[in-house]
Amino acid sequence: MEYKKRVGIDLHIHSTASDGMLTPSEILSLAQELHLGAFAITDHDTIEGSKEIIEAGIPSSVNFLTGVEISTGLPLSFAFSGSLHILGYGIDIYNIDLNHALAKQRKARKDRNPGIIANLNDLGFDLTLEEVIRETGNMQTGRPQIAQMMLAKGFVKTIDEAFDKYLAKGRPGYIDKYRIDCAGAIKIILDAGGLPVLAHPSFVNKTGIEDLVIALVNMGLKGIEAYYPGHSISQTRKYTELAGHYDLIVTGGTDFHGSLKPDIQMGSGKGNLFIPYDLYEKILDFL
Repeated sequence: MEYKKRVGIDLHIHSTASDGMLTPSEILSLAQELHLGAFAITDHDTIEGSKEIIEAGIPSSVNFLTGVEISTGLPLSFAFSGSLHILGYGIDIYNIDLNHALAKQRKARKDRNPGIIANLNDLGFDLTLEEVIRETGNMQTGRPQIAQMMLAKGFVKTIDEAFDKYLAKGRPGYIDKYRIDCAGAIKIILDAGGLPVLAHPSFVNKTGIEDLVIALVNMGLKGIEAYYPGHSISQTRKYTELAGHYDLIVTGGTDFHGSLKPDIQMGSGKGNLFIPYDLYEKILDFL
């Protein structure tokens, strides 16, 4: 245990079950190579990555938390730009209500893909959904995979360019989709025995972030992701202070996707992120 307290953890990792580039088993192997004290697979709106790890068996050399990242709508009283994602840790991956809710989310994601492709075709891009699916294999197909295909065909120079110019909200290729409301997402995670956490709070406009946290706490939020590659030292401090003020558990992760986000490495983000092991222990205490 003393050794593990000296190593880092990574509780925000995406696998090929959603939009990551490594399989769950490859992520497990990499976590062991990096000597991570604990890790979690938090795929978008699916727990298939966590299921694969659990059913294959977890070696004693590393600790694993089941996880998910649910895309939600903002509370009606808030009009911030950006995404609101709720992470769930320690969830029962066989919970019926959780599985039904995630299946509905994935269907909404799938149903909007043809519209995005049609928008891109109208812009002059020679692109089909079938070739995107062939390229991504068994990954959940969505905007990241469409962006990947745009890069492969030379339509853009980077994944970021694909989003910034065409696929982000407000851009000409974008189509909105159904999202469970944040109160519903938090309740589903709690009912599945998990810890609901606000992911990367810096993604939401900074003005009024405390008011948003208060609203989410009233819905049952139990944690906040303070350690994140996109957070400055002052932001990490701010979110940690918010956690202390509202009795929230602090978590952290790199949002690792493999080569889809090549500047982000598992366990260390852009090379300067360290997430202490005791955060994992506090999550275990809650669970």
